[in-house]
Amino acid sequence: MSHPLPPQRHPATPPRPDAPHRGATVIPDRVVARLAAHAAHQALAGLAEKTAAASAPSAQATVRAGTARLELTVDLPYPLDILATARTVQHHVTDQVGRLTGLLIGEVSLTVRHLHVANSPNRVR
Repeated sequence: MSHPLPPQRHPATPPRPDAPHRGATVIPDRVVARLAAHAAHQALAGLAEKTAAASAPSAQATVRAGTARLELTVDLPYPLDILATARTVQHHVTDQVGRLTGLLIGEVSLTVRHLHVANSPNRVR
């Protein structure tokens, strides 16, 4: 009967330090901003059908001490409930970015860059 050998480290591999001494994972601001822009795009996906003129959302992020502050800029179709849409985007971005990064999302500010009038055959000019 043979007994399995315990796993062996390669002789050149230094021992791993204890967890509190390993350091921290740092997620660059630009990566958090890209995640936020993508999450905003997801939140607005159903509205994109109403107008083809909308640009992709953009985002900026500032990360300090495990907390992120996000600034989003979006285009929205019109007419729609702008306040409810903004809140939906903010909540979705907060949930997604927090879940993906492990950061606390302290603030999500949202700027509406353009309102695009939806194409409507009943619209009179």
